[in-house]
Amino acid sequence: MRLKLFPEVTNYDFFGYARITFGASVVAMILSLIAWGVMGLNFGIDFQGGTTIRTESSQAVDVGSYRAAISPLDLGDVSITEVFDPSFGSDKFVSMIRIQAQDGQESVAADTIQSIEDVLKAVDPSITFPSVESVGPKVSGELIQTAFIAVAASLAAILFYIWLRFEWQFSVGAVVALFHDVILTIGIFAALQIRFDLATIAAILTIIGYSINDTVVIFDRLRENLIKFKTTPLRDLMNLTVNETLSRTVMTSGTTLVALIALLVLGGDVIRGFVFAITWGVVVGTYSSVYVAKNIVLFLGVKRDWSKPDGNQGNQFANIDA
Repeated sequence: MRLKLFPEVTNYDFFGYARITFGASVVAMILSLIAWGVMGLNFGIDFQGGTTIRTESSQAVDVGSYRAAISPLDLGDVSITEVFDPSFGSDKFVSMIRIQAQDGQESVAADTIQSIEDVLKAVDPSITFPSVESVGPKVSGELIQTAFIAVAASLAAILFYIWLRFEWQFSVGAVVALFHDVILTIGIFAALQIRFDLATIAAILTIIGYSINDTVVIFDRLRENLIKFKTTPLRDLMNLTVNETLSRTVMTSGTTLVALIALLVLGGDVIRGFVFAITWGVVVGTYSSVYVAKNIVLFLGVKRDWSKPDGNQGNQFANIDA
């Protein structure tokens, strides 16, 4: 006897309100772009430039005391995070202090770093500073450019892959869905002013891979059904396809979210932005696989001319014997 968390056979009408769901996605993308343009992104030190100081101590990290000691130095954006790691001993307490680049400087000056160390030693005499890393504004600008090139290149590669494997309508639908996911992720980061750094870019690339995998699974089943049901209206066929793959989609997304939510709650501040981006991406990616990618294909239509033997007539399904 198997445990069933979701019915194997469903008959939901996913495309009964196709224009409404697609319109909602368009509105969400526009709002995300507005938030991005008006509020901007809260770039981390990776993109803004600055210095990261790692501290170690035999005493518990008191973030409030650290912040109170550093505040009089007037250094602008300072982020203090306690770092947790199972490998740490019971007498090892670690924190990461991030300080934005000061005006006119490539990184935080050595005398400023020394001042930070001095005020922290006054709070905790046992504190040590095993590493100090700096990123200049020039390098940060290059990182921003490289990050956006990486995202654009991945979208272009996926566009080409889907075009070869399926039809151009499928390719357009998949890439529009990925743009939807990326823009909504950037929008939520802008609206909530969550720190946007290289880890977030890694999360966005992960979202793209997760979303396109879900989309391709449904596209594959749709292709099979296009061969099997030659005269069924496309809208009904797409409803059938999404219902047939719904159990797999819900189980995959659900189990992924269980792990992500655990990391989001218990993982600490260091990875919270990364995990939040992937969690958000799984939700919007699952939504876009149905209500964006498939809506695009539904609006564009897919030719099914089974009577003409010429491969240039109709589409790739025309030459397959069902």
